[in-house]
Amino acid sequence: MFKLNLPDFNITVRKEAGKVWIFDIIRKKYIVLTPEEWVRQHFIHYLINHLNYPKSLFRIEGSLTYNKLQKRSDIVIHNREGKPWMLIECKAPNIKLTQKAFNQVAVYNMTIGAKFVAVTNGMVQYCFETLGQAEPNYLTSFPEFPEID
Repeated sequence: MFKLNLPDFNITVRKEAGKVWIFDIIRKKYIVLTPEEWVRQHFIHYLINHLNYPKSLFRIEGSLTYNKLQKRSDIVIHNREGKPWMLIECKAPNIKLTQKAFNQVAVYNMTIGAKFVAVTNGMVQYCFETLGQAEPNYLTSFPEFPEID
C-alpha cells in the first residue's frame, strides 16, 4: 500500500475472495483494505501506541444524522464520561486536504460536539480545538488524553 508519515505497526492482513483485508483492533474484525482504511488503521495505532489514547473509548465509522442525511464519522474518541472528545476524518493518502475536508469534519461536529477535530490523509495531520473558541484553534500537536475532561 502507501508509505505514510505515521509510525509503522504490526499489521495483520489476509487475502480472501480476491480482496485484501486488514484487522481492526477496535471493531475486532477484518475490514476490506482501501487506501482510506490504510490511513484509518495507521492513525488508530498511532493514537493508541504513541499517544496513549485508550482503545476502549474509540468508535469507528459511527452513524450520525445531519440535515436528515445519514453520514458516517471515521473516528470518534470519547472522554471517560462517554462524551465525544475528538472527531477525526481520514482521507486516502492521494487526496489533498482542502477546505472541503475541513468543512466536512466541521459539519459532522455540529452533530457530534467534540472538543477537538482532526483531519488526516496519513501524510499530514491537522488538529483543532473547537469548543469554547470563536474560531477553531489550530494545534501544533495532538492533545494528551485527559484523565478527566
